[in-house]
Amino acid sequence: MMRSCGKLWIMRSSLIILCVWICRGIESSPPNDCSKYPNEDNADVSELSKKGNHSVGDKIVFDCRIGYSSLKKITYICSDNEWIKIRGETCSPKRCELPEDIPNGQYEFVTGTDFVFGSTIKYICKEGFQMASRVYSRTCRPGGWDNMLPTCEEVVCLYDKMRDEMLQVHGLPFHEDIRYGHKLTFSCPETGGLTLEGPKEITCQVNGTWSSPFPKCVEATCPLNETMEGMTIERSPDVEGPVKQGQSIRFSCSENGMKLKGLTEITCLPNGEWNGPFPKCDEIRCEAILSKNMRAESDEQLAHEISVKPHQKVTLSCDGKGSKLIGERVITCNQDGQWSNTFPICTGGTCGSPPHVNNSDTVGFARAEYTEGEEVKYTCFNKYTLDTQHPHTKSLICQNGEWIGNIYCLKPCSVSVDVLEERGLHLRFAGLSRIFSPHGEYITFICPRGRMIGTSRNQCIDGVMELPRCV
Repeated sequence: MMRSCGKLWIMRSSLIILCVWICRGIESSPPNDCSKYPNEDNADVSELSKKGNHSVGDKIVFDCRIGYSSLKKITYICSDNEWIKIRGETCSPKRCELPEDIPNGQYEFVTGTDFVFGSTIKYICKEGFQMASRVYSRTCRPGGWDNMLPTCEEVVCLYDKMRDEMLQVHGLPFHEDIRYGHKLTFSCPETGGLTLEGPKEITCQVNGTWSSPFPKCVEATCPLNETMEGMTIERSPDVEGPVKQGQSIRFSCSENGMKLKGLTEITCLPNGEWNGPFPKCDEIRCEAILSKNMRAESDEQLAHEISVKPHQKVTLSCDGKGSKLIGERVITCNQDGQWSNTFPICTGGTCGSPPHVNNSDTVGFARAEYTEGEEVKYTCFNKYTLDTQHPHTKSLICQNGEWIGNIYCLKPCSVSVDVLEERGLHLRFAGLSRIFSPHGEYITFICPRGRMIGTSRNQCIDGVMELPRCV
């Protein structure tokens, strides 16, 4: 009995020692750091990979979030109490197919720079077209582009059917809408004493509205300036209110030493305009513009242009070799602003070198001096054209010591390729090439794409050419 009790006590002691040893071993072991998951952009740890405790050799897999994908699974392994990434994969935004184009429009990025998840584009219409859809943006979603394709419709302007019945409208298209760029012109009947109140021409704008409201035909009246300083105005007939067609006004100066410059009477025309400009009251003076070979000496000035008061005298002389004065040498300004004698002139004499004319040169070498009656001809530079129509002349003539004539070179038209491309134009016979055409030449344009606004055949007029546009 004593021997059995001793064995039992030894076994219990051994168990106690074993438990103490195991507990101490557990307390002294290092903690497991694989309990904290790593961070991965645009991805989360798969629920199937998660568990309460991880040990060395355990693996976890990441799932990409919605809108992102990777070529292979992103996998980590627990090693040395930390997670080690096995593959260098990342979750990248999913790509969408190239967005579709729309007729008469194009798209541009609103957010992003590539066609991937989260990027947004918007559609805009070309000039002459406007957006017909309420929603015109699309965003790349996990399943592709959202929203329907928008549509662009041609810009049209509405015709004002409530217009003035007397208004005459010109330029309405037949059986067509009034499109962007189209112009309408207006007039009133020639009889009836009506005039146009408002613009004579309006244009259909890019936003589908007219550049101005439609004008009206109203009774023609002429504007009257009743505050003209130093002037007396008399109406005929002597009535109040607006000046109507056929009525007149007379003018006179109300201050001494002043004279009327202009018409003494003007009449209101049926179109609401005066038959001449309003006059003005100026100080009474005698004036003259001298030829280049004449000199004047007065109490006030020595110049080529003279303007003197009544009772003042002017002494005149000729300047230049061979020049002779014809008339009185000394003349006086009268009280009424007229000269006491016919204004003299200088005849004969020599001329200096012919003057410089833009874009031209003299034919042959120019001399320093020319005699009375000699002629100098000019030639224009390449592509410039000598204008021989009045008031211009082919040459200059030395007369009374000065050059008489008016030389002018008409400019060519130059249009760059950039301007043609910006307007969508090609030349009919030369395609897309620079224009450098002399005055008077016609150029024909075509639209490789779209419709033309304006005329296709245009003429160069002194460096200016109207260009159409393709829309």
